Amino acid sequence: MSESRKAIIIGAGPAGLAAALRLHQQTNIQVTIYELRAEPTTLGGAIGILPNGLRLLDRLGLYEKAAARGFTSSNLTLHSMQGHIVAQQDFIAWAREKTGFGYMRIKRTDLVDVLLQAVQEAKISIHFNKRLTNIEESDESVQVTFGDGSTDSADMLFGCDGIHSFVRRAYVDSKKSLEYSGMSGLGSIIPTSILSPSTAAQITGLDATLTEDGMLAVNPCSAGKDELFCFFSKEVALPESGDSRDGWAVHGKEEVDGFKSTMLETLESAQGEWGSAMKEIVNKISVVNFYPVYRLRPGGVWFKGRCLLLGDAAHAMSPHAGQGVSMALEDIFLLSRLLEDPKRPLNETFQSYDRIRRPRISEIFKLAAKNAEVRKKTGPWGLWLKEILFSMAITLSWVFGAEKRGLRQGHLVYDVDKVDLV
Repeated sequence: MSESRKAIIIGAGPAGLAAALRLHQQTNIQVTIYELRAEPTTLGGAIGILPNGLRLLDRLGLYEKAAARGFTSSNLTLHSMQGHIVAQQDFIAWAREKTGFGYMRIKRTDLVDVLLQAVQEAKISIHFNKRLTNIEESDESVQVTFGDGSTDSADMLFGCDGIHSFVRRAYVDSKKSLEYSGMSGLGSIIPTSILSPSTAAQITGLDATLTEDGMLAVNPCSAGKDELFCFFSKEVALPESGDSRDGWAVHGKEEVDGFKSTMLETLESAQGEWGSAMKEIVNKISVVNFYPVYRLRPGGVWFKGRCLLLGDAAHAMSPHAGQGVSMALEDIFLLSRLLEDPKRPLNETFQSYDRIRRPRISEIFKLAAKNAEVRKKTGPWGLWLKEILFSMAITLSWVFGAEKRGLRQGHLVYDVDKVDLV
């Protein structure tokens, strides 16, 4: 491979844009991005990013710009349906002390916009409305063909095209199939201004409530707290017909009212000021986004020839560990380190990447699946037991100083830039 190298990136979401930026910063590789959609995506709710991901966003030079748009408090309050507070804490205090970074909730559209501006400032080539239809390889390059008949070739290709990746399905690993997790999310972003002052004042950070049907949470997703992300995680049976893997936004009044009535039925017994606040928030929702949670179990093939999968295209997991974007960033930073040496054979680079990343991905996948358990449907006694166990865990953690020793936070201080490449 010559020292002047070229890479094609498929996908202009957070993974693809961040990959282009890091490769531009750290290697001599010329990057071109191709995106299926005709313009930057407007899909998605608000993303949570934890210390291990924020540290990498900072190394991209974008933390301050993202923080100017997102909400950066890590205060967690768990409310009971009876109206009292079950537990309250800074849930990543130890990790913040170790890394210098906390927790950020930011709208996906804002994160994409920050990354896209940086890509454009770096003069990285990006093309929209490009539907990939074919991938072929020769001894010297990988060639791609798009639906409009245009073609391109490069030394390497990175599939950053998400959980439904064409690169994975059509070329790298056609045998790998998606799995429905059994969990779905209902989400909505609402302006804080439409809420009463008393309700708005109660939202101090990530405010969550366990119900018999799942977990309802509210979190500011803008720096000025002028927008809130309200989401409800619950078990949902798949519809018998239709492909709902991408989720959809419900705008129609009757459909929205149907979602709202179901949620209000769940909250019917909620008491106290917080109970009233939850009901008001649900009543103010005008658009509901429904997201069935699909995932890719650990295993399968991540690379073939000159093509490598990154982020959700390789290892999509449920969002219940808050690590989706952070895992993609870790992928990208490791790959960029491995590609710094232009004389290193590409196959050897991809093999090293695969060997180093798999244990970490498996760890976080299991954590996300474990965290999803608390959101599953239960009865009154089951809900009571969940609240008791959660309260006891927080209390015992404080009594024995577990939080000061970083219990359950070790994965948040992981630094992919310090991983041994040998």
